[in-house]
Formats: sequence, structure tokens, C-alpha cells
Amino acid sequence: MKKMTPLVIAAGVGGLAAVGAAASFIGAKTLFNRVIPRQDGVRVDTSEMADAEKWESYIVGIRAVREKFQTRPSEHITIKSRDGLTLHGDLFSAEKPANRIAIMFHGYTSCGINDCSNMAEYFMQRGYSTLIVDQRSHGKSEGQWIGFGILDRFDCIGWINYVQERFGKDCEVALYGVSMGASTVLMATGTEGFPANVKAVVSDCAFTSPYDVFVHILKRDYHLPPHPIMDINDKLCRERAGYGFKDFSTLDAVKKGVCPILFIHGADDTFVPAYMTDQNYAACTGEKSRLIVENAGHAAALYENRELYYKTVSEFLDKYKM
Repeated sequence: MKKMTPLVIAAGVGGLAAVGAAASFIGAKTLFNRVIPRQDGVRVDTSEMADAEKWESYIVGIRAVREKFQTRPSEHITIKSRDGLTLHGDLFSAEKPANRIAIMFHGYTSCGINDCSNMAEYFMQRGYSTLIVDQRSHGKSEGQWIGFGILDRFDCIGWINYVQERFGKDCEVALYGVSMGASTVLMATGTEGFPANVKAVVSDCAFTSPYDVFVHILKRDYHLPPHPIMDINDKLCRERAGYGFKDFSTLDAVKKGVCPILFIHGADDTFVPAYMTDQNYAACTGEKSRLIVENAGHAAALYENRELYYKTVSEFLDKYKM
């Protein structure tokens, strides 16, 4: 996520005394405008994900797998969201007829193929078909406002329903998400109408709620308290994007325990701290597993230790016959 301008810094505790409520509003509006509207093009700040030297080594392997994966035949799919947006995805069918499909969700300001190709190749090698989607306001999908999982959870259910309608209700689904996509799939599990044919969820570095991660960044980067900036920002988001940052959370969702969940996080994640996965894991009332990858930054657990990552996911899926 991009850092905020000095206007936000001016709205800190000391700044408030000097410049008052007007600066707080300007700071909150600046934050809103930088993170909630659609950000066309992949704008992932890799400095938030791992240090530069590590990322340079990761990217070689990421690109090699992604380029190979994209040579597979695919079918472009669209569905309508409940609020009328056209959402886009790409379906890669298993080489042999399969009754299993992995639906995959990317992170903030990225897109499905960019973030999910490496894990999609893994699922394909296990005999799954894979459906890689662009979340609302990302990639090819329509939308003006980024939903941070709160809106996207309904889209996730829409994609599962599409799979049911096309392949039958006995088609077994695994959900995979990274970063914002991980929060999307977790929030979906606790949303009314979540389909029973989802048999497993893999969540990699989910935040508990947009409110929580914004508060963390304000404190980490600018040493600012959440009030009043987050109060104003939440109001702006509710008025313009139609949701509030506390409307739902992964903690609300996983308490319902509707399907097995594997929680993954990098121990060195400073963007979405690993304690958020610890909180999700503790709150989860269903069957669950957890993997914390040492020396891994945000969304970097797979690339820091592929062997351990794939082994853990395989053991999890095997346990539930997926």
C-alpha cells in the first residue's frame, strides 16, 4: 500500500493541536483517495512484501512459473456481482476430467494471474481445475471502489455459485487467497449463503479487517492514533463506497467454523503482522491448521520456502481428501 502524504502526518496528535479539525479531514480524505478508489495497473509495493534483495531472488522463480502456466489453454469467464458489476476470471481446466476446482483470489492493487499463477500451477498438478479471478475494481473486473474483502466476500460466493451451476453441486471447491484475497475468502466463509461444497480454504497472510490494517499502518509509519483520522475515513468510505471498515471481519467469519481452514503467514510480515493470523486461528471454531514461515515478509511465504509451503498445503488437502 502506498504511503500517505505529509498532510496525513500533519493530522497527528501534535498536528491537531496546531492546525485543528480541518487538517484531520484533509488527512483522512487523502488516505481515502489513495487506498479506496480503483487503482488501475498493478501497483504492489514490493518493499512492503520483503526486502529488495530477497524480492529480486523471488521474482525469477515467480516469473518462470507464471510464464509456463500462462501457456495452458484457458477460458475467459464473466459473472455479475449482486450490485451489477461485471467480474472477470480465467478458467484453466484439468487435463483429466476432475470434480475439483480451486478458486483463487489475489491481493490489493494486483490481479489474479499476477498473484495466483504459482499456486494455480500447484493445484493443476494435483488434478484440479483452477479459476483465477480479478476481484472487483482490479484487473479486468469492473468497480470504482476497492472492497477489502467486505464487499468481495459476496463476489466470492457468486463465483462458487457459478461453479455449482456449471459443474454441478457435487463439484468440490477449494478456496485460495493471498493478502486481501485471503481476507476475502475468510470473510466469505462467515457470510450467509456460503455454499456447502467448499471443502477447504487456504488463507495466506490475511488481515483481520481493513480497519485493523489501516490502524497498524498509521501507527507503524506515522506514529498516529486511529482517532480522528479513521473515524472520518470510515464515514467517507460508507458514504462513497457503501461500506464501513468495521462492517465485517475475518474474526466474525471464522467463528462460524463452516469448513477446514489452513492459515499461513510470514513471520517477518510488517505490513499485515503475523499476529492477525494468530488472532484468526484462535477465533476459528472449525477444523484448522497453521503455518508460520520464518524469514518471510508479506505475501512471501511461498517464495521464501516453497518446499515447506507446498508440503503443508498438500498435507492439509490430503487430510480432507481434496
